[in-house]
Amino acid sequence: MRGWLKAICGVPARRPDIPEELWQQTLSRFRFLVTRGDRTQAGLRQLTRQFLHQKEFHGAAGFQITDEIAVAIAAQACLAVLHIRAPPLGLEWYDDFVGIVVHAGPVLAQRETVDEAGVVHCHGEVLTGEAMQDGPVTLSWQDVADAGRSAQQGYNVVIHEFVHKIDMRGGAPDGCPALTKGFMGATTAAAAREAWTATLQARYQEFCDQLSIAERFGGDAPWLDPYASHSIDEFFAVVSEAYFVNPANFKRDFFALVPMFDAFFNAPDRPD
Repeated sequence: MRGWLKAICGVPARRPDIPEELWQQTLSRFRFLVTRGDRTQAGLRQLTRQFLHQKEFHGAAGFQITDEIAVAIAAQACLAVLHIRAPPLGLEWYDDFVGIVVHAGPVLAQRETVDEAGVVHCHGEVLTGEAMQDGPVTLSWQDVADAGRSAQQGYNVVIHEFVHKIDMRGGAPDGCPALTKGFMGATTAAAAREAWTATLQARYQEFCDQLSIAERFGGDAPWLDPYASHSIDEFFAVVSEAYFVNPANFKRDFFALVPMFDAFFNAPDRPD
């Protein structure tokens, strides 16, 4: 970690801005970060700076965190909350944790499941990222670094895991973030939640049906990562990736979700 990233975590009056060359390199590498308007771009840069001050990066197994790595992750995480205007606001959506653990590449995690007979089964699961309830976020730098290219497939591990954090802000992940009265005209927060869940559930079922038809009968496979069929909360995280990094394909395949996502993420400056 070089001097600049150390300095940003020091005394408030001494925290420097993100160096111009580093910021421009980040925007060039991850083109989906480039939004319309100087004011919006300045907002992302400022929020990224605040994020870097509030969070702590840890390299796993000797992996070295550089300024470039920290800014790349922070900027992508901030993109998801940049325009949200309903409470919580901005980085408040991420106030349940401090640590971000970065691995050089994917990690094989050991899992245990219990079947209906009470038998415990152990298996390995390859992880490119993980968000823990009230805990840290884990990321594979290999996948983060490739985010500029993988945007064509609507894939972004940072946005995925941080959308899980947004989802968890209201409790256990269920595909619905904390909503307030008035969201899309809802008379109560409960009504807002009911409408959101019904809309997302319908699109989730359509996606699962399309995936099943493709697998069983050779139909057209969905463009989106099949992992979205794992559960409703994973569907929310996966479609949110596409919403931010490939909005054209998102609008084409999930047109019914556009008004709802626009209303929540309030992202009028998304690139088309």
